[in-house]
Amino acid sequence: MPKLKTNKSAAKRFKKTATGYKHRSSFRNHILTKKNSKRKARLASKNTVSKSDFKAVKRMLAD
Repeated sequence: MPKLKTNKSAAKRFKKTATGYKHRSSFRNHILTKKNSKRKARLASKNTVSKSDFKAVKRMLAD
């Protein structure tokens, strides 16, 4: 079986951790005036990839 190439766009978005992958939340770029502080703070934190998407992310990163 040939080697898999790393999906470079995915490599920039996901970072590997000991138990999975972390990523940045969407909806944090613009139109921030209408979003309250609590919502923006929650969006600022890093999230982990869900269990259902884990396999797809792992394949894109060719780990």
